[in-house]
Amino acid sequence: MISLQDRAATLLDSLTVGEAGPRRIGRLVAYDGQMLEATGLAMPVGASVRVIDADGHATRAEVVGFKGDRSLLMALDADAPHSNGGRVEPDANGGIAEVGEALLGRVIDATGNPLDGLGTIDTQATWPLAGKPANPLDRARVTECFDMGVRAINALLTAGVGQRIAICAGSGVGKSVLMGQMIQGAEADVIVVGLIGERSREVADFLATKLIPGVRERSVVVAVPADHPPVLRLRAAMRATAIAEYFRAQGKRVLLLIDSLTRCAHAQRELGLSLGEPPTMKGYPPSALGMIPRLIERAGADARSGGSITALYTVLADGDDGDDPIVDTARAIVDGHIILSRTLSEQGIFPAIDVGRSLSRVMADIVDEEHGEAAAALRRLWSVYEENRDLILMGAYKAGSDATIDQAIARHREILDFLKQRPKDRIDLAHSSAELIERFGG
Repeated sequence: MISLQDRAATLLDSLTVGEAGPRRIGRLVAYDGQMLEATGLAMPVGASVRVIDADGHATRAEVVGFKGDRSLLMALDADAPHSNGGRVEPDANGGIAEVGEALLGRVIDATGNPLDGLGTIDTQATWPLAGKPANPLDRARVTECFDMGVRAINALLTAGVGQRIAICAGSGVGKSVLMGQMIQGAEADVIVVGLIGERSREVADFLATKLIPGVRERSVVVAVPADHPPVLRLRAAMRATAIAEYFRAQGKRVLLLIDSLTRCAHAQRELGLSLGEPPTMKGYPPSALGMIPRLIERAGADARSGGSITALYTVLADGDDGDDPIVDTARAIVDGHIILSRTLSEQGIFPAIDVGRSLSRVMADIVDEEHGEAAAALRRLWSVYEENRDLILMGAYKAGSDATIDQAIARHREILDFLKQRPKDRIDLAHSSAELIERFGG
């Protein structure tokens, strides 16, 4: 005799969804603590599903691969009580992000649910989590300066509207502090922040100290702490980027901050290794390195709408290794990089920007000649001092031997004072440029 439950399952299997054909209902057959295996599920990689156990409890998962006729799923709820034979069904809303003006001032998780206790979010539009296919010729050139409110960046690493910038440093050197300065000082219509894989304490601290009144009202925060499954961490970065893309399509000037890109790569590494991908460079499978350009290339200026996404990505250099695969991959795809120095931070110089190793690839196109010459003069003095640092500190250099080295030594303290800025201070682009030209121009 066929049970009532089996009849219901057969009926669900026969349902159709539009023109997509039969809606297949799968069954769980294996679970190893992170990866689920289901049979009878006709869903592509990246599709979202709902797992319904015998007690009716529904959890979420994503199709990440295949093994023969079995679909491999990654659970989005790490502690869900899965049971053998649980029903797996498609989730039509899993691949989209709810977007709209209602998101401004709110804090959400990787699935779009509010975390701030301010009630539901009444969004009116949707956007694909993976973004919309773009024509490279629809991207506008970077021709306009973007005021970051940080003197060292405005003067020496001038950012442009639609530029993508990587902030690279080891742990505890001041990446988050610098990012907070930029948020408070940036001239943007909308600010989208993705806090990916951070400590839960740092999420609360960021909201309390970085999103000051006047900034919070035009900001959207997507937060997923480090203890969440890797799929959720990746989805958080994709959702933050999708929200930024929506506002760009409305003609807005958007500032997107992802903290951190390294945590996204770590999440993709966990997924890749779980699927049996071979580790290549320092334990990273190819998919982890391939994820970085796919995410970064979604930012930029849009020639059609006139909107732009100016993006900042923090990159954690493991062990202060500047040749770390994630640092190297990110630096190769962005339009500029800011390297923070542990040596400068230990001297109490914040932001601890290593001027010689940092670069803005669009600066020459967006600043005037006088500004560019003054910045080159300061960078030249910085480079000369660093090249001869050991001789100078040992006392082996004899004053008067080289006029350029003498000038670099004499003005080194002045350069460090120019770089320093208190976290709550805002120095706009005009003042930064004028001070640079006054001190180092001519």
